[in-house]
Amino acid sequence: MLAAVDHVQLAAPAGAEDALRAYYTDVLGMTEIPKPPVLAARGGCWFQAGAVQLHLGIETAPAGGGECHCRPAKKAHPGLRVTRIEAYAARLQEHGAKVIWDDSLPGHRRFYSEDPVGNRLEFLEPAGTGAL
Repeated sequence: MLAAVDHVQLAAPAGAEDALRAYYTDVLGMTEIPKPPVLAARGGCWFQAGAVQLHLGIETAPAGGGECHCRPAKKAHPGLRVTRIEAYAARLQEHGAKVIWDDSLPGHRRFYSEDPVGNRLEFLEPAGTGAL
């Protein structure tokens, strides 16, 4: 029986860790958490805020050689519940992140943004709960 989502894994190209660290810690306010040594050797980084964990894994070239064609999904995304969504959106914009509001989900305020490698992220809050 499913009990909870443990984490969400997103893809990133090799060498993107510094940009990801800056975005997920400075912009989103998450904390980087250590990866187990055997997994750390693969690159990437993990972040946490409260019970929410996002793992950024490095996409590698396909078996047999060739270059990696790591492209973030344009539709797939984690939906991240936030508080004080207006202030949170302003925080992202102050750090240069694009904020795209979407009012098509009844009962919620939400917006989309992208991390430095193009992963889509949804931020949402039930309507009427975001008192400043």
